[in-house]
Amino acid sequence: MAIHLSRSSAAIADAAFCYCAVLLVVLILLGSVREYSSLPREAPGKGNHLLTRPCDEIYVVGEGETLHTISDKCGDPYIVELNPHIHDPDDVFPGLVIKITPSRN
Repeated sequence: MAIHLSRSSAAIADAAFCYCAVLLVVLILLGSVREYSSLPREAPGKGNHLLTRPCDEIYVVGEGETLHTISDKCGDPYIVELNPHIHDPDDVFPGLVIKITPSRN
């Protein structure tokens, strides 16, 4: 009878473990969905926010920008010369800090 009791206890423990694992997965998924839904959404028509960014002396490259687009936007043809840390003009990435001399138009 002791063997039957331990098998029954093991079955109950296995079932409880499975229910707890499923509950944990559900809670994690609900938390991630709630976090995703609370992220700020971009307003319609505001997709050109990179075009309206100011051209300060210290400039942080945004997503989708290249040295060519920054040079055109800010009127600075000497971006590469002012930034010796940029070894390859095609290798810029979001978050890269560069120095520019903005035009005063």
